[in-house]
Amino acid sequence: MRIVIALGGNALLKKNQPPEAEIQRKNIISAAQAIADIADDNELVITHGNGPQIGLLAIQAENYREVEPYPLDILNAESEGMLGYQIEQALINTIPEREVVTVLTQVLVDEKDEAFQNPSKPIGTFYPSSEKSRLEDQYGWDVVETSDGLRRVVASPQPRQILELPAISLLIEHGMIVICNGGGGIPVVRDRSGNIRGVAAVIDKDLSSALLARILEADMLLLLTDVDGVYSHWGEDHASLLPQATVDELHALSFEAGTMGPKVAAACAFAEATGKYAYIGHLNKIAEIIEGQSGSKIMLGAKDQ
Repeated sequence: MRIVIALGGNALLKKNQPPEAEIQRKNIISAAQAIADIADDNELVITHGNGPQIGLLAIQAENYREVEPYPLDILNAESEGMLGYQIEQALINTIPEREVVTVLTQVLVDEKDEAFQNPSKPIGTFYPSSEKSRLEDQYGWDVVETSDGLRRVVASPQPRQILELPAISLLIEHGMIVICNGGGGIPVVRDRSGNIRGVAAVIDKDLSSALLARILEADMLLLLTDVDGVYSHWGEDHASLLPQATVDELHALSFEAGTMGPKVAAACAFAEATGKYAYIGHLNKIAEIIEGQSGSKIMLGAKDQ
């Protein structure tokens, strides 16, 4: 099977962990060990988030006053290379019989996308609510209040086209495990002359992974996180896991925009476009998710009996 695996933030940094390289490395090794359980006889494409990492890089860039801060598209590229390197190395060490490669990926977006007028994508770490004025005044950031504190938000335009797709397809066909679309890919636009240039945005990793899975004609999309799956009434006393759910059922529910919301939207988009299954579940239970023993199975039509 051809499987696209989207690693959530928990694969890189667990909640409340500082974004330090060694902590990140240990978490990525655990993720690689989980992926190894399904590596045999499967074509694997790995994507990953970059929210905390690009947030840290942005802070570092702002604090280095000797030069103009690097723009967000270059920080996207930097985080994609940094995390791709760590994931690639962990997979090589864990699955030495497979070839692994990282592809720096650019994703085309529409310069007129309304997201540029309404920043909504969380990046970076959480801050106390008392820091709101300082973050806005010192850095010029847009920040929002979440259940865990303040977080910076940036534009999150819809992914339209994956520019490195021919290279990614060729590598998969040659049996390589491909790491790509890191952080949703580096957002770029095309001008009237046909040239591309980066823009200040972060593409949602899950939606970009769904696009990638659809274009690659993947057999399934795995969206991995730090919870067992999709819950109805999340955070309430009567919360319940949805082992299976149709697209229509999920559209009738509401989910937190910065956490489960994008995963549900991506799973529904893949199921609607392909008629195939998408799964949302815990990173450490990849094999069980595929076997139907864990996670939430998202489908277009009637549920399994």
